[in-house]
Amino acid sequence: MTLLITLLIIIVLCGYYFLSKKRKTKASVIITDTVYKPLLEQHIPFYQTLDGPSKLLFEQKVAGFLTGITIEGVGTTVDDIDRVMIASSAVIPIFGFADWKYNNLTNVILYPDTFDGEFQFEGENRNILGMVGSGYMNGQMILSRAALIKGFSRSAGRENTAIHEFVHLLDKSDGATDGIPENLLAHDYVLPWLKMIHHEIHKIEAGESDINPYAITNEAEFFAVVAEYFFQKPHELKHKHPELYAMLSKIFMQDRG
Repeated sequence: MTLLITLLIIIVLCGYYFLSKKRKTKASVIITDTVYKPLLEQHIPFYQTLDGPSKLLFEQKVAGFLTGITIEGVGTTVDDIDRVMIASSAVIPIFGFADWKYNNLTNVILYPDTFDGEFQFEGENRNILGMVGSGYMNGQMILSRAALIKGFSRSAGRENTAIHEFVHLLDKSDGATDGIPENLLAHDYVLPWLKMIHHEIHKIEAGESDINPYAITNEAEFFAVVAEYFFQKPHELKHKHPELYAMLSKIFMQDRG
């Protein structure tokens, strides 16, 4: 009798789990259709350039991200446009991949503005716009809401902080945030990619490149900075840096030019 009761409880709990999961997924899709889709159309330039089937795929990926990742505000309220922009920032770099999950991310923390190395968003020495957590902060991302919004504004130029941080997550997925996304880059391209990085860093140092000088910090920052450029101003990157554009197209499996 005890075994029978235990089996019944397991069956009920399993049924509840799958029903809840189904309802959650369905709800996220409905929300995307009724609330998020107009926001995508209005605020996300990447989405605006897609054809009908690709827009639907983008919406599905946004819904999937929002179903699996917690977004919370500290010192600010998270609203629908914040969720759309964060989810879009996550989807844009992986849009060319058939099935990608950010297994190294559990939640995104949204601050009102810049913060410091102690994660304080008040006081002096606040110059951080975004950060992928490590150590006890592993699995978390912190973003400035002001930077998030600016990244999708007309004044954004080549920069998008949220995309930058999600590219760091892609880079980190192979175990090292080193600017060499081994999960995305075929082995034969690793050495050419490194040579390309160092060649362009020398040009930036010499004042002969329009790439954000922050890219010379290290290889990981170079990768994230040029990825911003690739997604924000693809035609410009293709014209000014054709080899770099071609390599990023291979890495992200997207031709934005």
